[in-house]
Amino acid sequence: MECPYCSDTLLKVTDKRNSPEGIRRRRECLKCKKRFTTYEKISECDFYIIKKDNKREKFNREKLEKGIKKAFEKRPVSTEQIDKMINKIEEQLRRKGKKELKSSIIGELVMKKIKQLDNVAHIRFASVYQDFQNIQDFKSALKKI
Repeated sequence: MECPYCSDTLLKVTDKRNSPEGIRRRRECLKCKKRFTTYEKISECDFYIIKKDNKREKFNREKLEKGIKKAFEKRPVSTEQIDKMINKIEEQLRRKGKKELKSSIIGELVMKKIKQLDNVAHIRFASVYQDFQNIQDFKSALKKI
């Protein structure tokens, strides 16, 4: 591992903790004396998503993140809250212990978690996930909230 500031490899760990993101280590460069944080995450077996058209694709956290963060654009929800929510979603999916999950299961879980944080983001996500076609679809979704 290299220091992100000076690229030196002489580092020491000043603190180590468990966190939802993995093992959190606070490090200090012995050359430039700057500190930074690293996270170690246990690599877990991957699972596949079965799409609506029955195609299978590997679970992609980045794709999940992108869709969720798009729904929260310009909303008063912190990045930390969104990241924690994404971590919880991924953890719940992995806990199911299945090698294949239907996209509908993931979509419903994501909608439930988003709704807990922000109703506007929930409607944004639902409009894409449920493929709203007209204003009536929006109205019926709003009535459910």
